[in-house]
Amino acid sequence: MGKKNQACMNNLLLALVLLLVAYNCATAAGGGRRGHLQFEAEAADSEGKDEQQQKKLFMLQEEKEVVRTEAGVIKVVSGGSDRLMKSLQKQPLIDIGFITMEPKSLLLPHYLDSTLVLFVRLGDARIGHIYKDELVERDLKAGDIYTIEAGSAFYLVNTAGGQRLRIICSIVGTSPTIGSNPFQPFFIGGGKHPASVLAGFDFKTLSTAFNVSGRELGELLGANLSGPIVPLSDSNHPANAWTGFLDLKQEERVALLKRAAAFEAPVDREGEGWTWLFRKLMSPLMSNNDDATDPYNLYESKPDFSNDYGWSMAVDENDYSPLKLPDVTVYLVNLTAGSMMAPHINPRATEYGVVLRGTGEVQVVFPNGTLAMKAEVKEGDVFLVPRFFPFCQIASRNGPFEFFGFTTSARDNQPQFLAGEGSVMQLLRGRELAKALGLSEKRLGELLDAQSFSTILPSAKAAPPRMI
Repeated sequence: MGKKNQACMNNLLLALVLLLVAYNCATAAGGGRRGHLQFEAEAADSEGKDEQQQKKLFMLQEEKEVVRTEAGVIKVVSGGSDRLMKSLQKQPLIDIGFITMEPKSLLLPHYLDSTLVLFVRLGDARIGHIYKDELVERDLKAGDIYTIEAGSAFYLVNTAGGQRLRIICSIVGTSPTIGSNPFQPFFIGGGKHPASVLAGFDFKTLSTAFNVSGRELGELLGANLSGPIVPLSDSNHPANAWTGFLDLKQEERVALLKRAAAFEAPVDREGEGWTWLFRKLMSPLMSNNDDATDPYNLYESKPDFSNDYGWSMAVDENDYSPLKLPDVTVYLVNLTAGSMMAPHINPRATEYGVVLRGTGEVQVVFPNGTLAMKAEVKEGDVFLVPRFFPFCQIASRNGPFEFFGFTTSARDNQPQFLAGEGSVMQLLRGRELAKALGLSEKRLGELLDAQSFSTILPSAKAAPPRMI
C-alpha cells in the first residue's frame, strides 16, 4: 500500500491490461489457473447457499491461543486454509500473531523456527537478543517495527509499570512446522513449564556436556515457572534466574552478560547465580549475524501519500533493511469517515491486513469480474487479499478507519490503482481503451475526468458526482 510512483509506466500498464484481457479470455475458454478457477467455481456453487460465508471468503478467522498465563497471552491467526493456498499458488503464507503482556512481565528467552516482524501497537518494551558475541537490547515504543531472525534467541519485557503491552507480528516460516502449532518455540530459559530445549537429553549426556554435577544440573533445568510469560519479581513472585537478571541496570546487564557468555576458560561458579546459568544456556547459540539495527517507527514517519481524506505509508527493504530477510513490507493506512482507498491491485505481493481502529468494509473481486468478498470489518479483524485480485477498503461514516499489515514482498509493491486521478484507466485513455469499452473517445474522457482525486477518495456526500 501507499507508494504512488507511477510516472513513465504507460507501457507497463498497457501490457497489464492486455494481460488481464487475455487472462479472462482464457477463463472463458476453460484454460488453466487451477487455483483461481477452482476458487471461482466453488464460490459460484455456494452462491445462494451460504451467502454469509461468501462475504467472508478472505477473512482470516482461524485463531489459536498458543500461550496463556497470568502475565500474558499469545494468539496466532493462521495465514490461510488449504483453499487459500490453492488460490495463492506460490505466494508465501504469513501467520499473524497477537502478543499481550501485563505490566512488568517477561516473555522467557527462546528462539523460533520463524522470522518475526514485530509492530508495537501499545505500550513500551525492551527486547534483547544475541548478535555476534554480545547481547543487543533495544527499547521499543508504540509505532516501532523490529525484526527477529529465525533461530535467534531473544526475550521480551513489558517495561511499563501500569500499561499492557500489545504487539502485532508477522510470522514468516522457514520450514514446515512441527506439531499442531503454527510456529515452533524452543525455550532456552525454562524449567518445569515450559521445559528448556535441553531437558530432552539424558542425564549423563547433559552432565558431560556442561561438566556439572547432578545437583547443578537440577539448578539449570528445574526452575519452577508459571509459563512462557512470567511476572517480574515482586512480593508474590520470588526472583529467579531470569527476573533477577532483568532487575540489573542495563549497563550492568550488558557488561556481565558479555563476560558470562564469552568463550573463555571455566571460572568459579560460586556466587555467580544467573550469570553462570545464562552462560551455560546461551553460549551454544552465538551467531555471526550482522550488527543489529534500531527499530523503525511508523508513527514518526512521513506518509507516502496524504490528502484531506486520509493517508497511507509503506515501509519496505529500501526504508528498513532488516525487512529484506523475511521478504515483507509493512504498511499503515488511515481513512477519514466515509472515505475510500480506491480500487487497486498489488502486482507483486499478497496483502494481509489487521484493523487497528474503527469500522469499515473490504471488497475483493475475482479475476473473472465477480465479487469475491464484501465484508464489514472492525478492530482486531484480519483479512487477506491475493496478489493481482482487485480490492478496495471503505471507512464507515462513524469515524476514522485505520488498518495495518504486511505484504509478501520486501520490494516496492507499486500498487496499481484502477480508478481516480493517475489510475490505470486514465493513463490508458485513448482510442484503444474506448474501443474496448464500446465508447467514443470523447465520452470516455468525460467519464474518466469525473474523478479528480487519487488514491484515497472522498465519500459520495463529500464529493458529489459531476453531471456529465
